[in-house]
Amino acid sequence: MSVFRKLALGSLAAALLAGTASADTLREALVLTYRNNPTITGQRELLRGTDANVAIARAAGRPQVSATAGLNRDLTRSGILETGQGKGPTASVGVDLSYPLFTGGSVRNAVRAAETRVEAGRATLRAVEGDIFTEAVAAYMDVIRDRAIVELNANNVRVLTTNLQATSDRFEIGDLTRTDVAQSEARLQIGRANFATAQGRLTASEENYRRVIGKRPGPLAPPPPLPPLPATSDEAARIALVNNPDLISVTRQTTAAGLDVSVARAGRLPTISSVVSGTYVNALGGTTGALPSTGTETSAGLNARIPLYQGGLPAARVRQAQAAEGQLIEQTIATERAVVAATRSAFATYRAAQNAIASNDVAVRANELALEGARAERSVGTRTVLDVLNAEQELLNAQVALVTARRDAYVAGFQLLNAMGQAEADDLGLEGGPLYDPLGNYRRVAGNWNDWSNDPRHEPVATRTIEPDGPTVTPPLIEPSVTQPPQ
Repeated sequence: MSVFRKLALGSLAAALLAGTASADTLREALVLTYRNNPTITGQRELLRGTDANVAIARAAGRPQVSATAGLNRDLTRSGILETGQGKGPTASVGVDLSYPLFTGGSVRNAVRAAETRVEAGRATLRAVEGDIFTEAVAAYMDVIRDRAIVELNANNVRVLTTNLQATSDRFEIGDLTRTDVAQSEARLQIGRANFATAQGRLTASEENYRRVIGKRPGPLAPPPPLPPLPATSDEAARIALVNNPDLISVTRQTTAAGLDVSVARAGRLPTISSVVSGTYVNALGGTTGALPSTGTETSAGLNARIPLYQGGLPAARVRQAQAAEGQLIEQTIATERAVVAATRSAFATYRAAQNAIASNDVAVRANELALEGARAERSVGTRTVLDVLNAEQELLNAQVALVTARRDAYVAGFQLLNAMGQAEADDLGLEGGPLYDPLGNYRRVAGNWNDWSNDPRHEPVATRTIEPDGPTVTPPLIEPSVTQPPQ
C-alpha cells in the first residue's frame, strides 16, 4: 500500500469516526448500508457460489466410489448356456473404486481457474461495496441539500408574504401602485410553486435514502471532510489503474479464461485411472449338483482412455475457450478505459464544484449586501419594489447554487475515492460490528469432501422497507407561516 493510500484511508476513517450524538452521521449510514443493503448481501451470496466451484473442480481429481445392486431371473436357457442350475432369481452386489491418475492437466488447470475466479469474485464484491457506498453518500448528501433548499424556499415564501402585505398596506395609503402589488403577488406565487417543487424533490431524496440505506433519514449531521485527494488527474488515474477492483476483477477473469483453454486442450490427451471392483452373487433359486449358490469376484487394474477421433469436438472446445479469453482481453481494455474516464471525470467534477463553492460563496455575500442596499434605497424612493424582489430572488438562487455545489463537491470527491479503489469497507474504518470475511466461507467449502453437507435455506439479511401497517400517507404540503417581521 502506498504512503498516499495509507494517509488517505487513515484520514477518511478518522473523519468518519467523528460524529455527533444528536443526529445520524454519515458513518452510521454507511454501517447500515454495509450490513443491510440487498445489493451487497446478494453479492456475498454470489461469491459463496463461486467458492463452491473450487470444490467442484477438485472433485474431478478425487476417488470415486459407487455401488451396484441387482436382482435378475433367467427366463430361458438353451444349448451351451444350459448348466443345470435352477432358474430362480440371482442377486448381485458390487462396489467399484476408481482414482484418476492422469487427466492431461485438466483437473489441475480447472482448479486453478476456479481459484482465480474466486479472486475475481472478491474484487467484484469490493467493487460493489464501493459503488453502493458511493450511492449511499450521494443519497445522504441529497437529503442534506434538499432539506436546505426546502428551508431556503420556505424562508423565501415567508419573506415574500411579508413583502406582499407591506406592499398592500402602502398601496392602501397611496404610496405604491397596483402594479407593485401585482408584482409582489406574482413573485409570491412563484415562490410557493418553487417551495412545493423543493418539497417534492426532498421526498424523492428521502425515499432514495431509505432504498439505499434501509431506514428513513432522521436529522443528518454534516459529513466529515474528505481525505486529501490527488493533486492532478494523472496521479489519480495512476492510483486507479493499480487499485480499482473492477479492473482487478476483469484481469483475474482473463487469467482464468486462459486456464480454461488449457482445460479444453486436455480433451485431446489420454486419461489413466486405477480401478478396483468387487462383486458378490447369490443364486437365490438354489443349486444343482455340486455347483455353489454364491460367489465373489474382485479385480484391480488400470484403465486408459486414448481418444483417437472425436468428430472435431476438442478443437471446437479449444476455439470456444480461446474466444472467451479474447473477449475478456478486450473487456479488460474497455474496463481500463472506463476506470480512467471515471477517475478523470470525478476529478474534474470535484475541482469544478470546489471552484463553484468559492464563487457562489462570494455571490451569496454580494447578494446579501445588494439586497440590503436595495431595501434601503427603496425606503428612500430610489429603488422600486421589483428591484427588491429581483434582489431577493438572486440571493435565493445564489444560496441554492452554493448548497448544490457543496453537495456536488463531496459526492464527486467520494466518487474519485471509489474510482481509485479507496471507498470500500476496509478503507472506511466502519465499526458497526465485524466486517464480512470472504475467506471464512472459502475455507469452509473449497476443500469439502462430504457429499451430504449443505447449508440451511438462505434467510434474507437485507432489511425490508415496507411499512408494517401499510404504506405511509404523505401529508399535504403546508405553506410556511409568516414568522419574519416586515422589512
